Amino acid sequence: MDYVGQIIRPPSEANSIILQVTVGCSHNKCTFCGAYKEKRFSIKDDATVDADIQFASQYCRKQHKVFLADGDALILPFPRLIRIFKRIKQDMPWVRRVSLYGSARSIRSKTSEQLSVLKELGLDRVYLGLESGSDTILSKVNKGETAQSMIQAAQHIKQAGLFLSVTVLLGLAEVAGSENHAIETGKVLSKMMPNQIAALTLMVLENTELGKAYSRGEFQIPHAYEMLSELKVLVEHIDTSAQFHANHASNYLPIMGRLPRDKEKILALIHEAQSGARQLVPEGLRRL
Repeated sequence: MDYVGQIIRPPSEANSIILQVTVGCSHNKCTFCGAYKEKRFSIKDDATVDADIQFASQYCRKQHKVFLADGDALILPFPRLIRIFKRIKQDMPWVRRVSLYGSARSIRSKTSEQLSVLKELGLDRVYLGLESGSDTILSKVNKGETAQSMIQAAQHIKQAGLFLSVTVLLGLAEVAGSENHAIETGKVLSKMMPNQIAALTLMVLENTELGKAYSRGEFQIPHAYEMLSELKVLVEHIDTSAQFHANHASNYLPIMGRLPRDKEKILALIHEAQSGARQLVPEGLRRL
């Protein structure tokens, strides 16, 4: 398989065939993200992608999922996507689902009809990074979106009948803005109505603008128990049905549940951790 640079994929795609169809991220300006800083965004040529599909068709017969990398595969022109999906269906008929990262911009660049066609060809799941429901925070981290534009993108995905997984980032508003960040994010998630919500915890990277601001003393990272408080407020303000995952390696307290069914159980677990009755993941064991 032809892989350029480090490959990033969601935890739930651990057993997927990773097919890199683009290199890097089409936006690549978020102040907190260092995943693609060393990559210049580009689209792989058909011959390279075809060779990888052919390889996977021979050696990956026990894997039933495909994840299209890198950071925003949905930005590909619609005819290119159609070609890739048809090749996957033709050469790997045992594959049950195809997933990818999609920015709000790339989602909105496709019509509902186009997304529905991709669904018919095997697209099942789209991962979207919301990060925050606060327009102030979205602007500060240079996300290039607003809460409303994120909601519009989510509605676009849902209208096409696709599974929507949305990621949010605890700690992004520092200590002072923590509560508002959690409240606004919970409200926006409720309007987006994703199938899955994944809460990650900020880990500052040296190669990012945020990391440099932290080194200069211009950004204050909430400590572990402040992150728990933010998580609690977030869960309290989510008013929609969704799988809820806060079990990423970056989190201090691994949590999984179904909202709203498990909301009280989740809040109780957070309270136990806040009171010291439940041990947190040690700082040295947290990972991106």
